[in-house]
Amino acid sequence: MQEETARSAIDTFISAFNASDDSYVTALLSQALTSDVVFWGPLGRSEGIAAVERFVLDIRRHPAGTGTMVRCSAVDMPDEWARYQWVFTTPHGGPRLAGTDVVHLRRSLIDQVIVFAGQIEPSAS
Repeated sequence: MQEETARSAIDTFISAFNASDDSYVTALLSQALTSDVVFWGPLGRSEGIAAVERFVLDIRRHPAGTGTMVRCSAVDMPDEWARYQWVFTTPHGGPRLAGTDVVHLRRSLIDQVIVFAGQIEPSAS
């Protein structure tokens, strides 16, 4: 049951990246995130849905064109923390980025997001 709740919040969060119009982004994020969400992204720490919305809109306006964000793994959820892998692909063979997000849930909503973009290289040993 807990994983279903997490999966729903995560998939709604991801759907904001793929909304048919920018005007839907805030509503989708509001369905998935707490108002005081803490977002640890590639550019550092930010707080609140408006900060996450700016990040999502920036991704949606990628110079290579509007891309597609998809969850490409199951949701792994020990207790109130969950992780999943994602892939962002731009059109016409443009840049592709993959990563792993770790999220914390409070009352069925995401209140923390930690974005790990890119693949981790194997250790040299």
